[in-house]
Parts: sequence; structure tokens; C-alpha cells
Amino acid sequence: MDESPPEVVNFGKSLLVPSVQELAKEHLTNIPARYVRPEQESQAISDEAVGPIVPVIDLKKLISGDSMDSELQKLHSTCQQWGFLQVINHGVTPSILENFKREVIQLFRLPMEEKKKLWQQEDNHEGFGQLFVVSDEQKLDWSDMFYLTTLPPHIRQMDLFQKLPSNLRDIMEAYCKEIKSLAIIILCQLAQTLRMDEKEMRDLFGDGMQSIRVNYYPPCPEPDKTIGFSPHSDAGALTILFQLNETEGLQVRKDGIWVPVKPLPNALIVNIGDMMEIVSNGVYRSVEHRAVVNSNEVRLSVATFYTANLDSELGPAHSLIGPNNPAVFRRVPVEKYIKDFFARKLEGKSYVDFMKVETRDDES
Repeated sequence: MDESPPEVVNFGKSLLVPSVQELAKEHLTNIPARYVRPEQESQAISDEAVGPIVPVIDLKKLISGDSMDSELQKLHSTCQQWGFLQVINHGVTPSILENFKREVIQLFRLPMEEKKKLWQQEDNHEGFGQLFVVSDEQKLDWSDMFYLTTLPPHIRQMDLFQKLPSNLRDIMEAYCKEIKSLAIIILCQLAQTLRMDEKEMRDLFGDGMQSIRVNYYPPCPEPDKTIGFSPHSDAGALTILFQLNETEGLQVRKDGIWVPVKPLPNALIVNIGDMMEIVSNGVYRSVEHRAVVNSNEVRLSVATFYTANLDSELGPAHSLIGPNNPAVFRRVPVEKYIKDFFARKLEGKSYVDFMKVETRDDES
């Protein structure tokens, strides 16, 4: 008997907002009030000369060779203490990275008339726009983004996918496939470092949902008064970031201080998301990060989010919890978890905190 095809999933919507890229073309001397973020001005930033450096993990060493155990230990401590790492020797084909980079740059060079065909709809947040805009009074980020669910193929918004320039669509297929392979390799390494059943990790993530967010941060006339991307932790298990140019902007909160991330040539930046904090039962922590902007340079990046299988249940790994290690997070269907995340305003680590098991006063 033929099975009917699965329905395309709508994960949420976001209020439509103006294009910041178009706004930046107006050569303003002051930014509009809706982009002014006074709370961002007073936050401490580490001195780059003496500040900590985001650790580097060599994937080749991690999966083979004499240094495997020490690299695994380094991965474990990095995920505990930082939640962020730069991965070298990651195995993603250099020509795919170069071609994808070229096509993404072209995407943001499309005339506005063409971009409008790819703009968000009122009932769905995929396409050009901003995410997590839930009210007309809400402050906005100084950036544009293009968001797309890419895997598994049957949940794609195919009407939007088909409108993409064909070259971008073709190279995106190859890019997303290789980034998924990298995500699975890293997740299996994390199963080892956590002493978690690897089969449980593969069952949870083997056919996971993948989405990409292409970020465009135009120059800003008052960069100290705004933010490119509000402080947040990511909802998924892993985020793999491909920085398309050398302009810095990503910052990670470490011990209460914002640490600038200097992208290494040919490296990919990987961070732990809320979902991995939950699966690891709090052993690994997702970390707040943000993007700042500057007055002269465009910054472009592509974040690929990898989450658990949509038809699975999210909670601490069964192989990690027991009488001496009780679950500190609730269990919830993955699809509900993702939809609830997109329905909220983006605010630090508020969502993963919401997922914690509430402890009664008489238990303390």
C-alpha cells in the first residue's frame, strides 16, 4: 500500500520587518530608534591581546592516529568550559566551500525585486527577513538573514526552494550533505566523550533536521548603539558556522565577558546548542553568543543548525541517567520543542532554562 507523503512542517512565523541591507544604502548618520540597543553598550569585552582564545580541535587527530585520546579529552573539556570550538581538518571539500560562498554572496546581491520573491510570508519565517520578531515594539537587530530548512528533503518549503537561483540550489545540496556528515561525526565523538551509547546518539540524530541561516551584517553608522544578532544560545544540538569573509563580529560569553572569535583560515566554527545540553544532562552547556557590527565592513556567515529527528523525543540520554544521575531536563517531542522555540522572543538561555525539571523546595 502506498504511504502518503509526509506533510511539510511549518515551524513558526516572524513579523515582517524592513531590509537592513536596503536601509544601510541610504547613508544614514543615525540609526532608526528601533535598532538602538542601549543595554549592549556597557557590556565588558575581553582585551584581545590577553584574552582567552576559542580552542581549536583537529578532526583528523580526533578520529585517528596517536593523538586520538588527547584530542578527545580536549574536545570534552572544550564542550564543558567553552561550548565553542574551531574545527580544522574537518574534511568538507574546499571547492564546495568556495562555490557555496560565491553563490551566497550573489544571493545578497540580487535586486530587491528578486529578493521579494524569496521574502518571508506572514505565516512562515523561512526566506529573507529576521527571526523571533513577536511584536511591533520589539527592538531589531542590525542584520538581514535568509533562513531555509534543508534536511530531510521531505520537510522543505519546496515553493521557496524552487525559487532559489539554480546554481545556489545545486551547490547547497552538496554543502548541506557534507555538513550533515561532519555533524554526525562530531556527535559520535561526543557520545564517546560523554560515555553515552553511540547507537542512542545515532538513533536520535541519524535523520535529523538541518536548517541554514545566512547572515548579512551591513556597515552601521552607529555600531556601538546596536547589535548585529541579539545574545542567545542555539536551540539545536550543533551549529556549524562558515564565515564567508574576514570581518570579525562573533563574540562568545565566557565567564561573564564577551570574547571575540577570530576565524581561522579553512576552519569551521562549531558550537554546542541547547539540545546537546539537554541530551548530555547538563554535562555540556550551550553558550550565549552574539554578533556585533562595525561602520565600514560587511560581514557574511552561514550557520547550519543540526537537530534531532523530528519524530523523536528530546530529553537526557537514557544511557546517561540513573539513580545517581537523575534527569535535570524534561522530555518533550522534538517537533514541539522546535516550534515552541521559534514562538518566543530570543533572550539569552531562557529557553533551555525553561526545559529544566523544576525542583521543589522540600527536595533541596
